[in-house]
This record gives sequence, C-alpha cells and structure tokens, in this order.
Amino acid sequence: MNCEMSDKPIFDFEAVFEPEDYLYFYGDRITEERTKRELEFLIKELELEREMKILDLGCGHGRHANRLAELGYSITGIDITKGFLEIAKTDAKKKGLDVRYIQEDMRKISFSNEFDRVLLLFTSFGYFEDNENFKVIKNVARALIPGGLFCFDIFNRDAFLKNFLPYIVTEKGDDLMIDRHTFDSVTGKLYNKRIVIRDGKKKDKPFFVRLYNPTEIKELLSRAELNIHKIYEDWSGKPFTSHSKRMIIIAKKE
Repeated sequence: MNCEMSDKPIFDFEAVFEPEDYLYFYGDRITEERTKRELEFLIKELELEREMKILDLGCGHGRHANRLAELGYSITGIDITKGFLEIAKTDAKKKGLDVRYIQEDMRKISFSNEFDRVLLLFTSFGYFEDNENFKVIKNVARALIPGGLFCFDIFNRDAFLKNFLPYIVTEKGDDLMIDRHTFDSVTGKLYNKRIVIRDGKKKDKPFFVRLYNPTEIKELLSRAELNIHKIYEDWSGKPFTSHSKRMIIIAKKE
C-alpha cells in the first residue's frame, strides 16, 4: 500500500455523481433486496414511528426516501445533484407520494430542531475537508430535536487499510469502471483516480473520501454534542468489531 501521493487528483463532483454513469455501474449493488434489508434495519433500530419527521441527507435518486414515504413516514430529501432529484421526484409523483425534495449542499442546510431522525447513507459522509465534514455533523445535530437519532454508514478505516486494494475494476458488458486507489496516511484521505470507459469513451472521475476510525468518529460526534448510541457492522445488525470493514453508526442528540 502506498501511503503517500504526490499527484493528488482533484475532486470532480459533477463527474463522479453524474446520475447516468453512477446508476449504471452501481445499479447491481443497490438492489431491491438490499434496499428492503436496509429499510427493515432503519425502522427497527431507529424505532421509527409514523408521526416522526425524517431527513434523508444526500438522498440521491430517492432510493430510501420514496420507500419510507410509501410506508407512511414524513420525508424531506436533500441532495446537491439536480439529476438525482429529478429521478426521485419523478418516481415519487408516479407513486403518488408527498416527499419534500430540496436541492442543497449538506454543508449549508440550516434546519433547527425540526427532525426526529436524520439519515446519511451509502458512504455519503467524508467528501469534504475535515472542517467541512465537521460542519455537516454540526448541521445534522442542529437539525435534530433533542433525543433525535442520526444514522450514517461509512468505511472503518482500521479494517479498510488491512484489506487495501490499489485497483478495483467493475465490468458491465464491454464497459469498465476502474478505481485506482491511494491512501494518504497524514490526511486520512483515500484518493481515487477513477476512470470510466463506456461506449468506447473514456471519462476521468477523480475524487477522495476521508476515512475515519471509530475513535475519530466518536470525537467528531462529541464535538457536535452527539453521542454514539449504537454501532453495527452491517445491515443485518451484526455487532461491530475491530475487524468490521464498515460502520453503521447511530448517534443520539442528548
């Protein structure tokens, strides 16, 4: 594993989260079965009740938001990518759902004591500089009512690095998504010089994500007056261990 990177790629946000390519390559991972399992976990572990107001931050194309709305919950979805929101709104309209979708940067939301629950799912945390990532956590804490819960899922840095893969190739027909990873141990950032080759055309989609270990997450949440309530390894509710590759964290605003 190379822990230093002299040629750090920029973060091309629009390219990385371009809806058509993103859903094309990730579609096989975000199946109906997976979404059903995640929803069952959220309903149980967040103790969701119909009268609760739920904020789905980084909601993407509405994979969780619209299904929660179908179950009768009051949902607000926030995402910065217009294309994702258009897909979410179209799906909601087709199903006759009343979901409030807002295009906004999660670093700039200004809700105050409004939501019973906040979701930030599918590794949607860590795409900014450290002070901005903390601002996202502070915004979440401010948006929650006292006693509210915040659920997010991310990589566990400690276990991730033990199984570090410098290259990952995703094939779909003749198309390729090539992830070229380098980790900077000083900043804690995983840099990905991603290349997508689709219909014979090559596209560069570079980005980074800040990786955290449980100790860092606990400190980050504490600074925002949130406490870790529960932590799991996966959506089946398996207990978190030092070997867990991912963390599903439920934090509480006391």
